Amino acid sequence: ADTIAAEDTRVTRKLLSHYDIHTPLIAYHQHSAMERSEEIVEILRAGKNVALVSDAGTPGISDPGHELIALCIAEGVRIEPIPGPTAIIAALVVSGVSTTRFAFDGFPPRKEGERTAFFQSLRRDTRTLCLYESPSRLIKTLTSMLEVLGNRRVAVVREATKLFEEVFRGPVSEALERFSEQRVRGEIVIVVEGCTADETESAPSEQSVRDRLSELIESGLSERDAVRQCVIEFRLPKRQVYAEALKLKDDRER
Repeated sequence: ADTIAAEDTRVTRKLLSHYDIHTPLIAYHQHSAMERSEEIVEILRAGKNVALVSDAGTPGISDPGHELIALCIAEGVRIEPIPGPTAIIAALVVSGVSTTRFAFDGFPPRKEGERTAFFQSLRRDTRTLCLYESPSRLIKTLTSMLEVLGNRRVAVVREATKLFEEVFRGPVSEALERFSEQRVRGEIVIVVEGCTADETESAPSEQSVRDRLSELIESGLSERDAVRQCVIEFRLPKRQVYAEALKLKDDRER
């Protein structure tokens, strides 16, 4: 290559130094993608080759690159993809969850309401679901997942292929317990099993949810714990079960 466009020139320079490569570097990251894309296409029009690299993973997969690739296609510039590392596939393979059909949905939304809606839209998807997540939001995402998708089987893969690689496999509830007890660091992939045949059956009736809530409360559980248990058992959104709990409470007070 005549030029290397790097997500972080400091990181890429370490690799180049190791192999004694002295090709000129330019920065290409999320904040400069559109502006740099025009400059890079000009270099390509001049008949030169540009290599696009990212810090970890593959350019264009939750890393900078899509804008440049789209612009090159529009300009008729030839693109040569070189297979490289991607945490999605590494995590999927090691997860133990079905790999027959899977979908990658990037990072879940940051806000709770949007995150809940995000998982609700995926409740009936039978494909294995792969997600990226940051350490600071892992617990919130697992909590939303448990409330909306139920206690599905998951694999939480942290720092895949790196020195401190960790793979957790088990139900969402156990993942929550596991990662609530430690400070989570590094890059994370969550692999979630898809909707099963049992889940695609008709949703439980409102009366059946209220009956179960009543049964749990009478057994000694608090309303909050009864709601949480029904969310897991019926695989319903928390707000829906809570609404039935309010109706049950109104009926008892009459």
